[in-house]
Amino acid sequence: MSITLNIELNDRDLEHLQAAMTAAGKAVAGKSDAEVVDCAAKLLVEAQKGTLPDFIVQRLVRLDDMIAMVRDEAWAMDGEDRSRVISTLAYFCDPDDVIPDNVAVLGLLDDAIMIELAARELQPELDAYDEFCDFRQHQAERRGQQADKVGLADWLGTRRDELVERMHRRRGERGAGAGYGNSSGYASGRTYVRAWRPGMFKFR
Repeated sequence: MSITLNIELNDRDLEHLQAAMTAAGKAVAGKSDAEVVDCAAKLLVEAQKGTLPDFIVQRLVRLDDMIAMVRDEAWAMDGEDRSRVISTLAYFCDPDDVIPDNVAVLGLLDDAIMIELAARELQPELDAYDEFCDFRQHQAERRGQQADKVGLADWLGTRRDELVERMHRRRGERGAGAGYGNSSGYASGRTYVRAWRPGMFKFR
């Protein structure tokens, strides 16, 4: 038997979560991008040691996508795009987040909510990266290669540039302060199949 729970966050709830994210950003001030990414990655490592509800697992997978996005040398995210993702990952470095992570099951609930909000805010970046990974895998297979062995191939770089340009256009269309946009995909029930990327979260 399964049940469906809907969580509605009002403006005050969102302000509270935004304040928590801002505080987390200040807490990691002075750390390098690599340190922030590695710190956020520890959440995935620890989470995989226990049994988690599917709705949390689904969102941890999306956090893994955010981490892979800035680690993927072929995607080569830089500038403001990279800074936007790094500042989002800072929240997941905070050991004193809204619900302590060592609380069984519920300890990752606030992280799951923040990942959902982050995925909506980073939707243009995540959509572009998903398509890049799909393209890399399909083209690698067509060429008789393995996606994880493909480096900075010319055909991959050309597609990357096209997707980044479209990503910037879509973010511009949303406009500053446009809110969280559409769902990250999980909440809608849409099936999400990941192409290869340098992730670390293992499906079970």
